[in-house]
Amino acid sequence: MKQKQVVRFDVWYDSILEQRFAQEADIRLVTVKRQGEDRAALEALASAHVYLITAAKDELPKAWWAHKKLIDQCPQLLCVSSSGAGFDTVDVEACTKAGIAVLNQSGCNARSVAEHAIGLMLGLSHRLGEGDRMLRSADRSFSREDLMGSELGGKTLGIVGIGMVGRELAKLAHAFDMHVIAYDPLLNPLTIRERGAEAVSLEALLATSDIVSLHCPRDASSIGMFNEQRFAAMKPGAWFISTARGGIHDEAALHQALVQGKLAGAGLDVWDHEPPPFDHPLVQHPRVISSFHTAGVTKQARYRAALWGAEQVIDFLCGVRPPRLVNPEVWPQLEGRLAKAMNAYGWARKSI
Repeated sequence: MKQKQVVRFDVWYDSILEQRFAQEADIRLVTVKRQGEDRAALEALASAHVYLITAAKDELPKAWWAHKKLIDQCPQLLCVSSSGAGFDTVDVEACTKAGIAVLNQSGCNARSVAEHAIGLMLGLSHRLGEGDRMLRSADRSFSREDLMGSELGGKTLGIVGIGMVGRELAKLAHAFDMHVIAYDPLLNPLTIRERGAEAVSLEALLATSDIVSLHCPRDASSIGMFNEQRFAAMKPGAWFISTARGGIHDEAALHQALVQGKLAGAGLDVWDHEPPPFDHPLVQHPRVISSFHTAGVTKQARYRAALWGAEQVIDFLCGVRPPRLVNPEVWPQLEGRLAKAMNAYGWARKSI
């Protein structure tokens, strides 16, 4: 029997990943270096059945992203599995055309991201960032009242995209006695209500929300969604939160809305370029709380991502349709490729 080859680069994974694969005698996990050993990396990928790829764009050179040029050199590749909920390093269309499954770990970090969004809201409402900067300066001419904040309780939270993260955020927001509304063009009002929010139009959400929090995927329909016009349509003095993806909001337009006093503040975890430069106007703005795409980077989320990723791959290589298949349309074609490999290499099929 030929071993199933799973290849990953030397980016950080929770140790449960290697522990779980070590329990499978028919799987060989190969770790290659991102820099300095390109030939060895390409040779490993050329014979790989599964490519475990990081979801973080800043962690992996573009040469190793799962794009057409690379996957054309990987004739045995059956599956590309992202390390997280996102898959920005994967060309899904190219994989689908090649008959390759794309998997993600959707939901693994939903609680972590929702908690982070609440943290940004608390930081803005209680002016924690401003207070921290004041205490670190030599100027002591301020008073406590200069930093008077406000409570989250009673405020209207508008969630744009109430998927796995959005519904977790709604749950947490209710604990703060917030009024939760949501806009999601993919869901009907009943489903949105079941997820803890009142369904409204995007226009109504912008006009009435004290806080607007983005939790929609980055795709052709959402890129540039929050532009100058959308920020102008928001309630005066509102806060803007994004823990979604860079590019959904226009950074220059957001900065303008803050400078003009249209918005009271922003909490940002995602950027057009990550990490953003030190002198980025939003990073330097006193009423912006910034983080570096770390909303989902918690011990618990990373453990789940690694374990779920390993379990999905193990089952997939035993002929099981993955539960988090990003490109389900590939399955009829891929099922034939997978069955052929299983028969040729003597891989056992899992009974379910």
